Formats: sequence, C-alpha cells, structure tokens
Amino acid sequence: MFERLGAVVFHRRRVIALIGLLMLILAALWGGDVTKRLSSGGYYDPHSESVRAANAISDVLHLPSSDATVLFSAKEPITAPGPTRAITSALRSLPKTVVPSYVSYWNTGQRRLISTDGRATYVVLELAGSTDAEKGAALQVVKQRLATLAADGISVGYAGAQPLNKEISGQVSRDLKRAEALSLPATLVLLLVIFGSVVSAALPVVVGICGIIGAFAILRFLTIFTNVSIFAQNLVTMLGLGLAIDYALFMVSRFREEMTGTDDVATAVRRTLATAGRTVAFSGVTVMVSTASLTLFPEDFLRSMGYGGVAVVALDALAALTVLPAILAMLGRRVDALRLPWFGPRRRTAEAGPAEAGPAAAARGFWYRLARSVMRRPVLYALPIVALLVFMALPFRHVTFGGYTAKVLPADAPGRIVSETLARDFPGNETTPIQIVVEDFPNPVSLQDYVSRIAAVPGTVEPHVVAVRGNDALVEVGYHGDGISSEARHTLGLVRAVAPPPGSHVLVGGLTAFLVDQLHSIGRVLPWMLAVIAVAMAVLLFLAFGSVILPLKAIVMNTLSIAASFGAITWIFQEGHLARLLDFSPLGYLDATDPILLLAVVFGLSMDYEVFLLSRIREEWDLSAARRSEGTDPGERNTAAVAIGLQRSGRIITSAALLLIVVIGLFATSRITTLKLLGVGMALAIAVDATVVRALLVPAVMRLLGRVNWWAPGPLARWWATHGLRERIEAPEAEPIAAGGRADHR
Repeated sequence: MFERLGAVVFHRRRVIALIGLLMLILAALWGGDVTKRLSSGGYYDPHSESVRAANAISDVLHLPSSDATVLFSAKEPITAPGPTRAITSALRSLPKTVVPSYVSYWNTGQRRLISTDGRATYVVLELAGSTDAEKGAALQVVKQRLATLAADGISVGYAGAQPLNKEISGQVSRDLKRAEALSLPATLVLLLVIFGSVVSAALPVVVGICGIIGAFAILRFLTIFTNVSIFAQNLVTMLGLGLAIDYALFMVSRFREEMTGTDDVATAVRRTLATAGRTVAFSGVTVMVSTASLTLFPEDFLRSMGYGGVAVVALDALAALTVLPAILAMLGRRVDALRLPWFGPRRRTAEAGPAEAGPAAAARGFWYRLARSVMRRPVLYALPIVALLVFMALPFRHVTFGGYTAKVLPADAPGRIVSETLARDFPGNETTPIQIVVEDFPNPVSLQDYVSRIAAVPGTVEPHVVAVRGNDALVEVGYHGDGISSEARHTLGLVRAVAPPPGSHVLVGGLTAFLVDQLHSIGRVLPWMLAVIAVAMAVLLFLAFGSVILPLKAIVMNTLSIAASFGAITWIFQEGHLARLLDFSPLGYLDATDPILLLAVVFGLSMDYEVFLLSRIREEWDLSAARRSEGTDPGERNTAAVAIGLQRSGRIITSAALLLIVVIGLFATSRITTLKLLGVGMALAIAVDATVVRALLVPAVMRLLGRVNWWAPGPLARWWATHGLRERIEAPEAEPIAAGGRADHR
C-alpha cells in the first residue's frame, strides 16, 4: 500500500506540492484569528450537579451572573462619606448596556461585603453580552470608568471569571510568543547539526508549518460548534513542531539510506514510503488514538486538547506522507545541498539501512555495540533501570488534587493578588460560598428549617437565604478553609447529605462543589480512557508487527516512563522542589486535569518512539529470516535484529527526542503554572523514554524474552501473515554477521 503511494507521489510530485501550498494558504487565511475565538474556561462537567446549580441560579431564579468581582480599597474606612460618595457615584455611572446589574454593600446593606478591617469592599458585576468577547469588551469599559477613582485615593482591583480568564489568555499568548522566540533559533541550530545540511534541515519546518497552521484552521472551524480552550493552541504548537521533526527526521534519514550508491530517485521515494512512511503512518495513528482519548471526558478543556492533538498529528503525518516525499522526489540528491563540513558521505554510509549496507556496517556502530553490551547482561541492566523508574514514581503516591484557580497565575499577577486578598480579608469565604438552589420548597417555614439544619453542620459559617422567587430559593453558606481545601470538601459533603425540605429538589454548587464534581467526573471516565488506549495500542501494534507480546511490552514500558514523570511533577510542583529555579509558587496540589493531559500526550509520544524502534527491529527480523545469516537459532536472530534495529534508529530517536525536548521544554518558561508543569513533565518523560527506556530497557527485555517477542497464537499468526499491515521488501544480498556480533572484514 505505502509502496504504491510512493509511486503515486513520485509521478505527481509537483501537483502534490502545489496542492499542499494552496491548502496551506487557505488554512492560514481561515485560522489566522483563531486566538480571538478560544475560551479560557471549560474545566467542569456540564452535566454535574455544581454546573446545573449554576445554571439554575440564572435560569430558575433569574439572578444576574457573577461575571466580575471588583475590589475597592481605601486608607480610611470604606463606608466613610468620602469613599462612599466616590464609589457609589462611579458605580452609578456604569451604563446599563455595560453592567445590567451589580451587588454592593450600598444597594444591599450586607456587612459580609465589607472586609474584616473595614477598609475594603467588593462589588459583584453582571457584564453585558452572551460571549466571552462581548463580556470582555464590557469589562474594558468598566475598567476605564472606574480608573478615575485613583484620584480619590481608592485602589481598584479585579477578580472573578471574566477578569481572570482575560488575564490568563493574555499571559498564555505572551508565553507562547516567548517560547516560540526562544525555541525556534535553538531548534534551527540543532536541526542543522542533526540533519547536516541547510536544505534537509528546512524540511521539518515545512512539515511543522503545514501541521500547525492546518490545525489552527480546524480549531477555528470547531469554535463554530463548541467551546475550544485557549490552551489547545499551545498543545498544537508543541506537538506540531515536535512530531514534524520526528517524522521528517525518520523520512529523510531513510531517503538518504535508499539513495546511497544510486541515482534512482523513484525507487528511493517508493521504498522510503514503504518503510519509513508505513512507520510514520502507524506512529501517527497511535498518537492520534492516545490524544483522541481526551475527547471521552465531558470537560471542554480536555476535549479541546483532544481536538487539537488529533488535528495536528493527523496533518503532520499527512504532510510527512505526501508533501515531504514530493519535495524529496524533486530534490533527489540535492536534499544534502548546502551541506555542513562535518556531515559527509562516510557518516551517512555508516548509518545506511540494511538494503544498502547490510548488517555488517551496522555492527560498526555505537548503538549496535551498546545493544550487544546490554543484551549480554540483560538482568544487570533491567533491574536497576526498573528500580530507578519506580523510585522516581514514588512521590505520586502522595499526590493531592486541587482545582484550577487564580494560583495558576504568577504571584505578582494582579488577578491573583486580588483573589488572594478577597480570600484572606473577607470572613467565611463569602466571595466563594457554597451555593444551594432549593426548588419547589412547600412553604417558608420548611425553607427556614432547612437553613437551620445547614447551620448545624460542622464547618459551616452563617448560611442565609440570598434570594427567593416563588417556591425557589438560593441559600449561600460560608465555610472554614479555602475553597479547594480538604476541610471545605468535607464540609460540602456534609451539606449535600442534609435532607432537603419535603417535596423539594436541591442542587449544591459553588467553587468547592465544582472541584469535587470535576474529580468525580475524571475518576468516572479515566478507566474508559485507559481501556481505549490499551486496547487500541494492542490492536495497532499487532497489526504492525504480528506479535501479541510486543504490544504488552510496549504498554508496560510506556507505563514506567509515565509513572516516573508523574512522580517527578508531584515532587516538583506539589511539594515545591525546584520552585525557585523554575520560578513558580508551589500550590500544594496538582490540578486534576494536568496528569490526564500528560498521560494522553506522553503515552502517544512514547509509543511514537516504540514504533520507530520496533519497525526497524521487525524489518531486520524478517530480512534475517530470508538471509539466514545468523544461522537457525531464533534467539540469536532476535538478538541480532534488536541490535541492528537499535543501530538503525537509535540516533534518529535520540535526535528527535532532543529536538522535541527543546521545543516542549521551553514551555517551562511559561508564567502559567499549568503550561510550566506540562512543559517540564513532557520534557522529563521524553528524556527518560528516549534514552533509558528505549536504548537500555527495551533491548534488555527483548533479549530476556527472546523468540517469544514475536509470538502470536496460531490463528492470529496465520491471519497476520495474510492480512497484516506490513510491506514486503525484498531481502538484499548482504555481508553476514558472525554470531558474536562482529562483521567479517576479510
């Protein structure tokens, strides 16, 4: 199949390149303004009790939405005549078309809106508009009008959903630009060093541009139908450039191998797609399946990451299988044009594939010798490595999950400062209370009895009825501790356990309820996510390699890499180690969505490297069966196949990993804790996986398993022999390798 694709690409190379260019231009025109259409929310299950409670406050009780919280502070008591006159006048000046309603101390008389020291108050605003963009525009008008209070000695700060979302969006955009500005020069230098020529080093950039711009266009299209998180564009950039480098490096390296000693570009393109192209396709599918598992979750944030991941991986793979080989077909030997002085024919020949150089050339390589060394003492290598990975994973045993709050912003961010001031200076967490919607209560006495029973719950502070509309009411309850603390969660559980008034229905919401419901939602879907990934990977790897053992081994290897990275991020971000070095404020917990996102992305990337490695090992296993150059001992054939496969792919995998670490790792410079965590976590996982796991642990385990690596039950083996997704490449005449692994150079 891929060999036929190679023939088509070669004969239609100019048409394919032109179509790719036109599609790129259209995608750039359509997706150029995608950032303006992305949202900052979407962290909660829309069907959860807490979200339904929030909807009921608006739809049933018809209470205004709490879009923004404005904090007013003065050096004198905030209720003194001067501050009172200035603030009330400024609030009255806000047009109804901008702020339809607001809640303040002066229009409600509620003392809870005054700080404990009496020098600050907060006002809750409803902003006009039905979209984030419209509410954001209204917020700008509010800021302009209230800025005049500075002349009266009153400071004004903003928190709440809209101000924080706007601040986070702005910080994400700035972080993305900074990461790109830092990573692109470093990546280009590394590309030149690794590819060895200016022309070939530019090819991954072409693939990456196709994938990233195309994915932005798809995200722009999806915003018509659903909310898409602003963080999706960061994931698209990270994966888009990183996988473009992976795929281009694999394709270009194989094309160079096939061009060694020949000028037959058509055959080189055909064989490149038949081998490396097939591997890229399988790799793309595995990464897509892994990231697509995020769409199983009901939270828009995770679903958005799934959309972005699938889109950019699919387009990267498509560009690598069509546009890239079309360019290679037009370039031919000019792929090495503007070659750097240290990258010459000798180096390329040393890394040539079995079709040209045979196993004897591979035996002279570093990776071959390393693999042979590992496989001579597999237990001695495997046990310490597994112990190290398990040790790295141990901190994850003590992980604590929290919610997405203003603490993801830098400590000096205005929104975070205001949010922390509100939590500290106003008693009973009145700014983030537990909110209870009581629907269809029979009479006022039953409602008051319910409130009294809530007041008797340990940990509650001054429950009170905020609004009544017919037989529906809103009750707000303060509590001890901050909104995401274990104390607040315990109090919420006790409140939810209180029986509602007879014949009524109760919905309990608020910040703490959002977090508890989010954790429940993630816990409910997570087993399905794991099952989908495991089953899909097992099926795909069986179709690719014809073994039922290799998929199980791959899943175990990936699990070890991911567990180690989970332990590392817990140690760093929850416990606060390296906080000064990485410039962040320890939260004491991890956001519940972060490990889920890491799991999907890192599992896909780890499987990406596994497919690269196993494809070369399987190719050599099949070729050695045709040559019979290692004798009849399947164990030695397996050992030789692993060593030669690692030699053919080791440099490619480590080079691709290094480039991906640079691209992803620089997102650790973000001032948003979530992005910093993802950058650090992914970079650590890739570093561990591409070096310790792929270069050392995989050869050791495959040596211990021996011929069992390639085992499948008889019916499955016969089915795969007929229907398996592999290309049948003719075995070349090649110089044999002796059983000890040394080539005969007589």
